[in-house]
Amino acid sequence: MNTRVDIYDCARQLYQGIRGLFISRDRVYVLGSGQRARSVVELLRSCGDAGTAIVGWKEGDGNEGQHSDFAAELRRYCSSPASIDRVIVALEDRRGTVPIPELLDLRLRGVVIESASTALERITGRLALSEMNPSAFIFTDAFKVKRSQQIVRRMISVPAAFVGLLLCLPFIPFIMLAVRLSSPGPVFFRQTRVGRHGSLFTAFKFRTMRQGAEKEGAVWAIENDPRITRVGGFMRATRLDEIPQLWNVLRGDMAFIGPRPERPEFVHWLSKQIPYYDLRNMVRPGITGWAQVRYGYSATLEGSKVKLEYDLYYLKHLSLGFDLLILFETIKTIIQRKGAR
Repeated sequence: MNTRVDIYDCARQLYQGIRGLFISRDRVYVLGSGQRARSVVELLRSCGDAGTAIVGWKEGDGNEGQHSDFAAELRRYCSSPASIDRVIVALEDRRGTVPIPELLDLRLRGVVIESASTALERITGRLALSEMNPSAFIFTDAFKVKRSQQIVRRMISVPAAFVGLLLCLPFIPFIMLAVRLSSPGPVFFRQTRVGRHGSLFTAFKFRTMRQGAEKEGAVWAIENDPRITRVGGFMRATRLDEIPQLWNVLRGDMAFIGPRPERPEFVHWLSKQIPYYDLRNMVRPGITGWAQVRYGYSATLEGSKVKLEYDLYYLKHLSLGFDLLILFETIKTIIQRKGAR
């Protein structure tokens, strides 16, 4: 039995119970009866910390053509608006089925009206690629990288990277010795990565794999990868191998927080397979990022899609406060030794 995991789960359940006693929960009505509505309901019920309580939804066979049924259901809440805080519109097809007058009445009474895609984005912290289209990027104030914001982030990153290198300096000789003794080969590992606006740069890391591990070409790392040395496995779990990337931050190749830089070989292939993949290069890549703390490592096309959804969410909500949250989550991930491979 994993005692650490058991303690963590107990603490999480205790937190959720205390939270439920002192923090009011949004009373939510899910408008819809198809698979989309069911997905929203199941997600809300599975997320104990989502801060919501479902007061109703029209579970059925997915036939949403009965406009009057939805309208009648909402009129009950219109007569008693204090019994509901939010309506999530999760109709499969909105044409001719949305009870506009009732929704407008509730909206004017202070009830939040939210689309299913917005609710899912808010709860999961990612943008669903299946629901994205060009207009979602064109006709929006989001995904706007302000120059002033980037200057401030850079002003914070440079001194932070310098301080980080100074703090790590006493440990670097021991790390270098451990790498040297673990297997023949150089101490540092250099690799070309894709940076901001598609520019290429050389990323530096302490070597964690055996010499000549990729003589057959670029390959994603896998779980329990035999190419990784014993010392390398420890360094990856504790992120010690990424200390040299602080030098990349000082040089301006990277930032502390941002989408992880990918290799050109993979970027070329993934850009053809996944829509909007190149958007992740809007900002400098980071040593850590939202996708890393929420999803971890991936070595599959499907996993890369999920990570892109987290990266797009980060770019949409880019802020210094968000960066601080990711930094905190990164520290927690390192302590728990999760997400590395």
